[in-house]
Amino acid sequence: MRTMVAATDSWTDPDGFRTPAGEVHAWLPGTNQTLCGIPVKKAGLGRFSHVEWADVQPATGRDADRVASVCHRCLAATGHRRDEKRWTRTDPRP
Repeated sequence: MRTMVAATDSWTDPDGFRTPAGEVHAWLPGTNQTLCGIPVKKAGLGRFSHVEWADVQPATGRDADRVASVCHRCLAATGHRRDEKRWTRTDPRP
């Protein structure tokens, strides 16, 4: 299952490709809603079927130049924190 991007805005990069900007959401092609449940058409989101969800992450994505925010509910739906350990025990009991 390849997750693509729906965004509130778009811009054209220097190479001439349309890329997402503003707030981005995860979207499955063939559906009319994001993974967090927002209807794409009613919310006025633009679909980017050529941009994968991993490419708009601000830390590592190549298409994240003008991304203002990433939907935290879509991050959770894609399993973003599944492999990360959220806490560490600094002083374990004997």
